Amino acid sequence: MLLRLLYKLVLSVSLVPILASFAFSQTAEKNPLIQEFPVILQRALKAGKTGVGTKIEAKLSVATLVNGKVVPRDAIFSGEVVESEAKHGEEPSRLSICLRSVTWKEGSAVVNAYLTAWYYPTVTVSGPDLQYGPGQSPTRNWNYGAGEYPNPNSPSYKPFPTSDTGKDSGVPTASSTASTSASTMKDVEMQQVNGDRLVLVSKRSNIALDRMATYVAVAGNLSALK
Repeated sequence: MLLRLLYKLVLSVSLVPILASFAFSQTAEKNPLIQEFPVILQRALKAGKTGVGTKIEAKLSVATLVNGKVVPRDAIFSGEVVESEAKHGEEPSRLSICLRSVTWKEGSAVVNAYLTAWYYPTVTVSGPDLQYGPGQSPTRNWNYGAGEYPNPNSPSYKPFPTSDTGKDSGVPTASSTASTSASTMKDVEMQQVNGDRLVLVSKRSNIALDRMATYVAVAGNLSALK
């Protein structure tokens, strides 16, 4: 029983990158003129506070095919802030991030990709419940036909570890990962400038991007964006 549960856990974890790759490829198929890059920012950014020219780095979260070449996961994108304005009165907040190149162990490429208003929310993935037997107190006298509960005063009584014991069971019960479905940042729109630059715009509040969050950067024909 334990081996089957552990097998299911390993299988579910191994499928996450596959499912993510499928989701990203499906999105790219809808916009064949656009190359998408799911990237994890290495620093937090805020419109009006993070100045123009600030250097930016981001990690590729899923291996991506670019011009027949596979750019591996964790490849490093480098770029900069090209526009950053805080909301002031009726003037909206504006933020534009351009990732100009990507490098990895075996190579590099010029990308000229802009961060979009799309991102992948963090979700919690629960592991299997591996608790053995009933959860009732061992001080009870009878286990509904399964025999007596062990005597807690007996030297041979060794309950299974719980969160109260301070011991790690070695089996993960939950973890955080990026969702495979993209969402749009609340109250944030995308505007094209001269057809070759993308700007995030918010009329409600200053745009803020979180460190270690997964955002989508795009390169190619920006006019194909919908």
